[in-house]
Amino acid sequence: MSATFRELLSATKREIREVSIEDVKRLLDARAPMKLIDVREGDEYAGGRLPGAVHIPRGFLELRIEDKATRDEELVLYCAGGTRSALAAHTLQQMGYTRVASLAGGFNRWSDAHLPVEKPVVLTPAQKERYRRHLILPEVGEEGQAKLLKARVLLLGAGGLGSPAALYLAAAGVGTLGIVDADVVDLSNLQRQVLHTHERAGQPKVESARATLEALNPDVKVVPFAERLTSQNVLRILEGFDLVLDGGDNFPTRYLLNDACVMQGKPNLHGSIFRFEGQVTTFVPGQGPCYRCLYPSPPPPELAPSCAEAGVLGVLPGIIGLFQANEALKLLLGVGEPLVGRLLTFDALGTRFQELKLRRDPKCPVCAPGAKVELIDYERFCAAPA
Repeated sequence: MSATFRELLSATKREIREVSIEDVKRLLDARAPMKLIDVREGDEYAGGRLPGAVHIPRGFLELRIEDKATRDEELVLYCAGGTRSALAAHTLQQMGYTRVASLAGGFNRWSDAHLPVEKPVVLTPAQKERYRRHLILPEVGEEGQAKLLKARVLLLGAGGLGSPAALYLAAAGVGTLGIVDADVVDLSNLQRQVLHTHERAGQPKVESARATLEALNPDVKVVPFAERLTSQNVLRILEGFDLVLDGGDNFPTRYLLNDACVMQGKPNLHGSIFRFEGQVTTFVPGQGPCYRCLYPSPPPPELAPSCAEAGVLGVLPGIIGLFQANEALKLLLGVGEPLVGRLLTFDALGTRFQELKLRRDPKCPVCAPGAKVELIDYERFCAAPA
């Protein structure tokens, strides 16, 4: 005679481990190594979740669990009342997960006890359609896309490097893009600065950039800073942003930005171009070198030509700017291996990449232990482009 569902559930619960809401609360308070897995449906999850829980609907558990957890992690599964999570825990045990448990009473019991509940960011139907190709990537998914929508990235410059980076960060759904640029659109910009159009010649670049980016993706908020970066405003401008993408074209702002990022502990995604050559690296304070570890002192004026003076192949900033955008997305999502301690160079004429290892300078005047960062304007040391 076949077993009834009640008999099947009773047998399943005897074969799995159940934990109480008090047990889970203690583990959360102690910051114990534990991963909470919410196996409810999307509409249930949208109403609230346990703090830090990962959402994998029961119907997708076997398909997605290997992307979210290892077989020796401490896993606690929960549903609304403890039934689906018990069956899910039994399935994971059969798949070789050795430390899996079901939350007795589920989310309902947790909520009734007035224990902490988080309100997750839930994508709208339109957002799910827009970011569909992101959502099917296990490394992104809805959780990752929600991170991008909450992220704040500051771009120094709406020029050759900032244009492609801003376009692809906006397309990816980075929720807030700050843009620092005091210039206006010039016809000579349009050979490489793809944010702008012929009709916008004479307009402030930040306003032209905002029009393009908000038309591309209405999810994106653009914060314009129509001012030149100085020691007086740099900390105010950087405030509230998660990381900075350096698309500047002169040495004074590169040094100033580096020093401010070290002071505030913000990642600085550096890119630079010259004629047919480009380079990109990622400076993360405390994890690798900073810009001044590579170049301790600003160069003399005769060794610091700008693009206006030396020229640049139009597609080159597009290539380097997209590498910077890629670095930004990896850092925001917490995936992959960023270019920390590595400098990637590109020769456009030979279509060749080269990677150089970078080390922290133990005597760096900015990021060495005990160094005192003082924000100064570097124009008197090196030439800014006309």
